[in-house]
Formats: sequence, structure tokens, C-alpha cells
Amino acid sequence: MMQMEASLPSRERHGMDVDTVVFATDLSDWSHNAGLYAAAFAQHFHARLLVAHAFVPSQAAMEAEAEGTPSSRQRTELSRILARRASALAWGPIEPQPLLLEGTPQQEIPRLAEAGQHTLLALGTHGGSRLERTVLGSVAEAILRAVSTPCLTVGPKVPPVPHAGPEFRRILYATDLTPAASRAALFAVFFAEKFGANIDVLHAVHDERGEHAHQVDDLRKGFREALDGLVPRYADQFAAAQIFVVGGGARRKILEHIKEHKIDLLVLGIHKTPHHLGLEVRNTGAFQLLAMAACPVLTVVG
Repeated sequence: MMQMEASLPSRERHGMDVDTVVFATDLSDWSHNAGLYAAAFAQHFHARLLVAHAFVPSQAAMEAEAEGTPSSRQRTELSRILARRASALAWGPIEPQPLLLEGTPQQEIPRLAEAGQHTLLALGTHGGSRLERTVLGSVAEAILRAVSTPCLTVGPKVPPVPHAGPEFRRILYATDLTPAASRAALFAVFFAEKFGANIDVLHAVHDERGEHAHQVDDLRKGFREALDGLVPRYADQFAAAQIFVVGGGARRKILEHIKEHKIDLLVLGIHKTPHHLGLEVRNTGAFQLLAMAACPVLTVVG
């Protein structure tokens, strides 16, 4: 497979950059790996790294501060822990900046992330039991529902960041050709260029057509025509990509592809409505996919 070498046209490149990485942490140990990926991205893009934690003051803390105490015991302790967590993410010249935010995470984290123009939000996810509504985690899910900034999620199955830093050599762009896929395609190419990575393009059809070899060529041709409509003027840059048209459930096929082809980064387009976060790959179980992927997942709102 050829490596992506072509650059984005300047007109499309405008507005695409990373100058700030916001790592949203709940201060737990399981989120540390996500913080390391956030630091690695900040180092690669020479961006500033903000390590943010949002909290709601306890009644005792509010009463103490209302009576004139400069900082309640709760605020002081959280500030101390956050500063320690941030210092552990120092990477080369990157000096993480701890930010303690007052308010709920689903309100304050998106507000912080969307304050800048070229911000990447990073957060960790965790597994859960089958009895839970999702396996992503209620706080992480609430943030994803509220934010419009590109978001990097790092689940419990993602390997630890190597000491020398992660290498994104192969990127998987999964699409069902909805309008939400268009902006995600831009980011897939952007990150492939920045990391010198190859791109796999995966389209899962929801019947058995993809299982019949004699129909695959027709499906691929239709896919390329649809892709050209989504990303005009430089869809030919996907000519170097390896395209996979498969039949079966999208979530299962994406997870299988990540494992079989040693994918380093999954890029997905999402669309939002006031009450629903929908993944472009329909019926995939968006939150389950983010938590189960064995690589970081970049979600981009279309």
C-alpha cells in the first residue's frame, strides 16, 4: 500500500490545526494513559497542554468560602492532586498547565475546549458491566454529547504510550458516507499527513453484499463516487488509501479491522442533535465502540 504524501489544498487546510490540547481528567489512575496521549499530541504539534478537572463544591466548602476562607479544604486538596497529575505529564518542552474548574464536567469541559479555535479535547474512558447503560462512563458520555470540538478518547484496551511516544503509522477512517463523514475525512487526511501515516478506509454494508467477491468492485466504485462528493477537489488523495468494503455489523467490523491491521488511530464522523449523539457508522453502538477500541479514537462533529 502506498503512503499518503499529498498535502491538503491551502483552502481546505485553513482552520485545521492543533494549538491547544485539553486533557479532561477525573483524577483517577485509569485516566493517566489518556493524559499521556494528550501530552504526546501536544508535543507533536507544539501545542499547549491544559490539564482540566471540573468539580462541584460541597456544601461545607461553599459555606467555608462564603465566610471568607480563601480556599476551602476541598478546593485546596483538589488543586494539589491536579497539580501533581499535570506535572506527571510533562513531555520534553511541554509544561502542562493545571486548571481547576468549578461546575459540572459536562458544562465546564466543553466550554473550555470550545473557547479556542484549534483545540483537541482528550479524555479517558473505562469499561463497565453489562448492567450499565453504557460502557463508556456517564461523565465521559455527557461531555461527548455536549462538545463540538474534535475529541480523542482513550479506552481501557488502548496500550500504554511507549516511552518514546506513540507512532501513528496506520489510520482507519470508518464511514457510512453520511454528511457527518465529510469533516472527519478532512481530519483523517490532516493527521495522516502530519504523522506520515497510511490510511485505511472502511465501509460496512448492513447486509451480506460485501461477502460476495463478484460485487465488491461495484461497491468500491460506488464508494469512491460517494467519497468524491463528500470531499471534493482532493478525494483523489484517498487513492493511496486501501479501501475495505465489508458486509456485517459496523461495530464488529471496525473492531476486527483495528486488531487485524494494527490500526493506531480510528477516525469517525459524528452528528449531534439536542438529545442524541449519533455515530456516522449507523447502529454501531457509539459509546461501546469508543470504549472497546484497542486504539485511540478521534471523533469529529460534522
